[in-house]
Amino acid sequence: MRRSSPALALSLAAVASTSLATPAFAQEQPPAPANAPTPYPTRCGTTIPEDETRGYVPLPRGDVFCPIVADPKGIRSFVSYLRETSEAAETDVGSVGIGDTFGLLRWSGPRPGDGLQLSLEGSVFAQFDLGTSSFDLLNADFIIGLPLTWRRGGASARARVYHQSSHLGDEFLLRGEHPERENLSFEAAELMLSQDVGPLRAYAGGEALVHRTPRDLDATVAHGGVELRPRATLGLGRLASARLLVAADVKASRERDWEPSWSLRAGFDFGRPREGLAAGGRWSLLAEYYTGPSPYGQFYRNDVTLLGVGLHFLTR
Repeated sequence: MRRSSPALALSLAAVASTSLATPAFAQEQPPAPANAPTPYPTRCGTTIPEDETRGYVPLPRGDVFCPIVADPKGIRSFVSYLRETSEAAETDVGSVGIGDTFGLLRWSGPRPGDGLQLSLEGSVFAQFDLGTSSFDLLNADFIIGLPLTWRRGGASARARVYHQSSHLGDEFLLRGEHPERENLSFEAAELMLSQDVGPLRAYAGGEALVHRTPRDLDATVAHGGVELRPRATLGLGRLASARLLVAADVKASRERDWEPSWSLRAGFDFGRPREGLAAGGRWSLLAEYYTGPSPYGQFYRNDVTLLGVGLHFLTR
């Protein structure tokens, strides 16, 4: 019996280590209940990791407020080909954006996806004339903001202050005929309220420009829209999963007698075939239509119609 005690001790140690390791592995990869509802941020791609859904979280990943898909000034990275039609001419435009949101802190709510979050966001939007040999830069808009976002179940909100400045491209200024450059910049305070009901989302709010140059910029803007994200997905094997995405966005200002501008986008949103513990990036292929005052800063006095297609990326 004494000779077998070392072997017995080793066997007990092996069994103990295995039993200790099993719960640890289970904690790292907990099985999701079959009937567990999908948190709303997960449906729109701003997934909050499982280990960040409780308590105070510094430098959090994801967000509790879903980005607004059809907003021409929404913070995102994208590249679009657009046909621009105005009273002056028709132009092929390449529209490019580089933007991201960095979470600073979050107080999570009682359910996964709920909470209050403070973030820092920034983006650069640029437009290029594709009808020229050097693809002349037409305009560049720089935006930096501080959004405070909140969610409880299907209800969410975003309160944001942000700054925008806009600049004509150097190559465009060298042309014989061009609009006079304006020192266009402003600070704005915005409030958006949003409600998700199943696959449908509706949002409304507005913004006020607290400081603006020139003074005839729209000082008060009403903003609203709807989005449709059916839960059904189309599996593309190991490549991706796809989901239909349809969005309509409308803005109107007092200075233009509340005449609305419309932005419509529709297509497919692509993600990983199966999400793991860490959310993967998402991208969308969208047909785009816009009509109203030009969303490009230096050309805001011009009424335009834009029609084209774009790739949009979400990397939170």
